[in-house]
Amino acid sequence: MPLRRLTGRNRSTAANWQLAALLAFTAGTVDVSGYLALRQFTSHMSGIVAAMAADIATRGLDILLQPAVVLGCFLAGAAFCAILVNWERRRNRESLFAVPVLLEALLLASLAFPLKGHHILLTLCVLSFSMGLQNAIITKVSHAEIRTTHITGMVTDIGIELGKALYWNRTTGRVPVHAERSRLLLLTMLVTLFFTGGTLGAFAYPHVGFLLMLPLAALLAVPTILPIATDLHLLSAS
Repeated sequence: MPLRRLTGRNRSTAANWQLAALLAFTAGTVDVSGYLALRQFTSHMSGIVAAMAADIATRGLDILLQPAVVLGCFLAGAAFCAILVNWERRRNRESLFAVPVLLEALLLASLAFPLKGHHILLTLCVLSFSMGLQNAIITKVSHAEIRTTHITGMVTDIGIELGKALYWNRTTGRVPVHAERSRLLLLTMLVTLFFTGGTLGAFAYPHVGFLLMLPLAALLAVPTILPIATDLHLLSAS
């Protein structure tokens, strides 16, 4: 069943790329929505670290608090995902990848219902932790082949494949250079979906705010139902 394969324990290359497509769209939406709300990107750490280095020279140490929180929470999300997946793997759970995806969905949904006295740093923590969690999920399932929360690596890989496609194999007797056209198409799809999600965030956030996270959370949660239900059934039967 496709939904089970999307977040289930038994992985295929197709399932990995399908999950990556969903997560790339999510990351684009979250990144742009977070920027519009808080003037802070939360999904790509290269920009965060570079901004910290630039700001410390021009604005002093006090300005580092917000990006440092984002960096720390992204790191914590990735670490928590690794702990959770390994804990579930040791117990042979079907839902070892579904649970962190569901957790991301719940974290994003929580932003639609802010508590009284909701603070900017708390929102940043939720967003950046979710993005760290998400990037670690797809890294784990694809054995570090795919990333979804930042574009630099994907654009680099697209450039490499384009270079191979344009290479003129003049020399005979050598292994010819060939582009992996399917990989090129899939990487282009991920970049396009990130951009599409970001565009959705840019248009929708000014009108609905973080209520936008509710349908996004639902999209993430639906594929996790069957693997988690399988584990709950086995636990109840044991």
